[in-house]
Amino acid sequence: MDITLTSLETEHSELLKAKIASQIDSNGGWLPFSRYMEMALYEPGIGYYSAGAHKLGAGGDFTTAPELSPLFGAAICSTLIPVLESLKRQGLPAQILEFGAGTGKLATAILTRLHDLEFALDSYSIIEISPDLAQRQEVRIQKTLKEIDTQTSCHWLSELPKDFSGVILANEVIDAIPCDTIIYQNGFWYSHGVAVENNKLVWKTGLPAEQNLLPETLLNGSFPEDYVTELHTPAIAWMHHVAKHLHSGLFLTFDYGFPEGEYYHSQRTEGTLMAHHRHHAIQDPFYLPGLCDLTTHVEWSQIARTALAENADDVYLTNQAAYLLDAGIGDIALEIADPSDPETFLPISNSLQKLLSEAEMGELFKAFAFSKNLEKILPGHSLEDLPGLRGRNRL
Repeated sequence: MDITLTSLETEHSELLKAKIASQIDSNGGWLPFSRYMEMALYEPGIGYYSAGAHKLGAGGDFTTAPELSPLFGAAICSTLIPVLESLKRQGLPAQILEFGAGTGKLATAILTRLHDLEFALDSYSIIEISPDLAQRQEVRIQKTLKEIDTQTSCHWLSELPKDFSGVILANEVIDAIPCDTIIYQNGFWYSHGVAVENNKLVWKTGLPAEQNLLPETLLNGSFPEDYVTELHTPAIAWMHHVAKHLHSGLFLTFDYGFPEGEYYHSQRTEGTLMAHHRHHAIQDPFYLPGLCDLTTHVEWSQIARTALAENADDVYLTNQAAYLLDAGIGDIALEIADPSDPETFLPISNSLQKLLSEAEMGELFKAFAFSKNLEKILPGHSLEDLPGLRGRNRL
């Protein structure tokens, strides 16, 4: 792959690589992959999400659904409004909290749609670990709030409030939580981490994996020699935290992934770990550290069990296409543009095709939701009564 770098980009990546190599050396010559991924993405000042480079959209390294079309956020509002309206009826604040808001386009699409529907949202909060992205979000969102002339307050938080009542959103957040990797050798699972050889970052097998961290699918399944996959202990811990702190309301997230039967399939021999740089998919996670995004697919079964362990009422999983169609994205598109006018409708049609097509984002991306104490704020309704969540549950 021919990727031309500026001298500053090369210096940036080499600086982070040297820092990672130093930590490997101080750790006895081996580093858990989760620590490598954490440094590659979040090391202050030089990690991928900490260094200020343009990451999202056509000029970045990858594109998300909110970047493709505001229709994505508008459709999400169909799911949220019954919950938010019920909170207002009970005298509680109608509030949304978003994790990892990217460039702020999902937030602005939701705020605009709620305003168009004449729903007065009380507050929109964001938890963002990237200072660069938080700054971009604030500029975009404050501009939108001024344009639509709304009293909704928007602020940035450092942590999730305890006993939060409302809606929690996360779009492509779980895939960027550092994971550990393991390898199957001689009938056992071993940690698969990072070492340095000839001044290069390389894979190196470590100690046997902790049995209590392995899903039953891995303990009881049959796998070929040198089968590699991921363990998502940090993502599960994050899900525990979110589910524990949501007192009443809805959690809704979108991300690419599979239930465990598909995720840990015996033919998925190299796992799901992937790097992205300038819209190129790269197999080598050690390529240009600090300049590449690193992601893994989400294993939804463990995420769902974690929410249930924290007393969620119910959990729900479907593909993005089914969710968006049930949420009425087609009708919303017809509201804002005339199909007989190709100049305005063709771009909308193209973005819909990318959001819904099996060959694009429609099948690989999933919508996952859980509720807590929904019956108390929305009597007579369950999670699967909400628009977007009324189709077949794939869990």
